[in-house]
Amino acid sequence: MRTVVKALQGAVCGAWLAMSVAGVAQAADPIKIGFGVQLTGSLASSGNAHLITKQIWAEEVNARGSLLGRPVQLVFYDDQTNASTVPGIYTKLIDVDKVDILMGGATNMIVAAMPIIVQRNKMVMSLLALAINDEFKYPRYFHSASFGPDAKNVHALSFFETASQLNPKPQTVALVGADAEFSSNALKGARNLAARYNLRIVYDRTYPPATTDFSPIVRSIAATNPDLVFVAAYPIDSVGLVRAARELGLKARMFGGAMVGLQYAGIRSQLADSLNGVVNYELWVPSAKMKFPGIDDLLKKYQVRAKEKGLDALGYYQPPFAYAAMQVLEQAITATGTLDNGKLAEYIHKTTFKTIVGDFAFDKNGEWSVPRVLMVQFQNVKGAGLDQYGKEGTVAVLYPPEYKDGEAQPFNK
Repeated sequence: MRTVVKALQGAVCGAWLAMSVAGVAQAADPIKIGFGVQLTGSLASSGNAHLITKQIWAEEVNARGSLLGRPVQLVFYDDQTNASTVPGIYTKLIDVDKVDILMGGATNMIVAAMPIIVQRNKMVMSLLALAINDEFKYPRYFHSASFGPDAKNVHALSFFETASQLNPKPQTVALVGADAEFSSNALKGARNLAARYNLRIVYDRTYPPATTDFSPIVRSIAATNPDLVFVAAYPIDSVGLVRAARELGLKARMFGGAMVGLQYAGIRSQLADSLNGVVNYELWVPSAKMKFPGIDDLLKKYQVRAKEKGLDALGYYQPPFAYAAMQVLEQAITATGTLDNGKLAEYIHKTTFKTIVGDFAFDKNGEWSVPRVLMVQFQNVKGAGLDQYGKEGTVAVLYPPEYKDGEAQPFNK
């Protein structure tokens, strides 16, 4: 009998030990956050920048003792800035890698992933994607950049609000942009709002994404003699359009608006003084009014790594909002104590989050409930040096009023 009892005791202890070991092993399994990212191709500068930022966050979380007692692991693949690669990447992240949380990137890329994300009922936190959920209306979609509820109109709204401060009031506007998702959405916003600001559209054209010679386009715009030129462009286009406008002496009172790329250190160095007078959107600038707690620390860490890797040296554009996206996820997971995508989405919808880009909440479409897109103007740019962008006065905020720290100057003085 004693032998049987001892055997039973041993079996129970062994089973308990096995369950304990299994529990510890399970608790140590990483929380997987998966995404496609533009490490090569035309958006590689921004893709690599926000990847570094996510890696900084993951290292900080793991150093603090992990999340829910589990280390964080980033699982990512290069989408090559090619939307055709995206469905396969997100299928692999969900079905093979079994990631817990999905993230997304640029407009064209996340659009290609959304059907799969919706079908699998996964939550996704995107970055720098314009008005994606206007179409899908998916309750588990969130977007960390500050475009707000009326995202399709926000660039044009900020541009036209800035133009309305000019005296005399502008009367005509030219619209030009790439035939691609982001720029098409921004141009739709400009068409929607032109009448509200009593602006007559005198030119409205798109160009193929592969365009390299922008002189004919600028000549056509100049022939209409517009007061304003609203441009919706990607990085390579932005460089080409600014150069063509300068070389041909385009006469306009305001030029710019929704030009991706002018936020990047490399392009600022490349264009140098040619940027003076260009008005464009920004999400954050190093002004006294935007020194939110923690943002300087993040940028210091980012800039060290960016220098080592030869990436965007400033990091003002995507990194702060990439880090804020991770802060939202961290706060939501910690508060709910779960990785259940439905419960996380429900919590995120009803919560205001404290981040390095300020406090914000999300609306029903997963956008910031209150937009904060800056319209800035390059002023007093002298040469290609980047140090000048770390101080006030080189990039003046013209809109919105609560962040304004400069006055508009004519595009051609």
